[in-house]
Amino acid sequence: MKATWLSVMSSPQQRETRVNHLQARRLIVASILCPALVAGLSACATNETTPNGPVIEIEAAGASSQSGAMEAWIASFQLAHPNVTINYTPSGSGAGRNAFINGGVDFAGSDVALKPNELSGSFVSCKPGTKAFDLPVYISPIAVIFNIHGVSELNLDARTIARIFTGEISRWDDPAIRTQNPHANLPSATITAVHRSDDSGTTKNFTDYLNQNAPDVWKETASDKFPYLVGEAAQGTSGVVDAVANGTNTIGYADASRAAGLATARIKVGEQFVSYTPQRAADAVAGSPLASDRGEGDIVIELNRKTTNPNHYPIVLVSYLISCVSYDDSKVGQTVREFLTFVASAEGQKIAAKSAGAAPIPTQLANQILASISRIG
Repeated sequence: MKATWLSVMSSPQQRETRVNHLQARRLIVASILCPALVAGLSACATNETTPNGPVIEIEAAGASSQSGAMEAWIASFQLAHPNVTINYTPSGSGAGRNAFINGGVDFAGSDVALKPNELSGSFVSCKPGTKAFDLPVYISPIAVIFNIHGVSELNLDARTIARIFTGEISRWDDPAIRTQNPHANLPSATITAVHRSDDSGTTKNFTDYLNQNAPDVWKETASDKFPYLVGEAAQGTSGVVDAVANGTNTIGYADASRAAGLATARIKVGEQFVSYTPQRAADAVAGSPLASDRGEGDIVIELNRKTTNPNHYPIVLVSYLISCVSYDDSKVGQTVREFLTFVASAEGQKIAAKSAGAAPIPTQLANQILASISRIG
């Protein structure tokens, strides 16, 4: 009963958060099934059922990198489950994690796994006394996108990228860039480097690559927040893409699924410059170990950013869905389990590849993810 689980919450603030969450959910369901009631009329009753059975509404939020795949996953899943509504708000990884921890959503998308201090805390979204775990269901390259007048191809190594995004290199005809692009007609023009203004897992993965491969230039460790006050800031993946596409002599970084139509740089891996592909991203993940300090069922990839294998693309993003192990509402738990099972399945991964250019989850990793998902209740 609701009174029972509310009474065991650890603080009045958490109890209030959960109560408000439930009230908000009832209003959302009512607005779908009985708009007149929400408008203050009494023309219909708040009967939370449809011809297909009781309505189950799942709220989720988080990484914008997953938004293309998530739209396709939700559409396909809801077609097979007409009594289920899943709402995903691409508010960013940090916002999604915070919403999940504080009980605002049932699961979250994040380009960064939960931190140890987050895991050691409580989760209002979950059954009291239980924890959450990370499930790496979305793999995508991070493309270095550019829009340089008269240039369609560009080679860059990690150190040069780091110097551009710290402001150390400020013009496109700098010798460091010319050396790697001897046949390019590089203009004598100022570089506008575009980065994310919001906390972003894409930024954390991009800055992790730079710190690991050019630590003498990129002195800051991986961070959700872009650490240098240079260039131009833009909100979200779409903001960066728009700023690069609509600017002049621009460069930025974005989930590759959103880079269609833009020129993308080849990255130096070992002794070769390589373009991103979904398969190179998947192979980079397959060649990376799992973190060893996580709890049961919590799967986190420790990406090998320093690979010299040209079949790997090291600027790769692994995006997670963060779920409770146990939910207070068993119907919510069952629905989340079924949806995440679909997402991690071969069918779900094919949908993500087709709709968002995502890389396939390596088979062994997929089996581990599915085993974790099966524990959700």
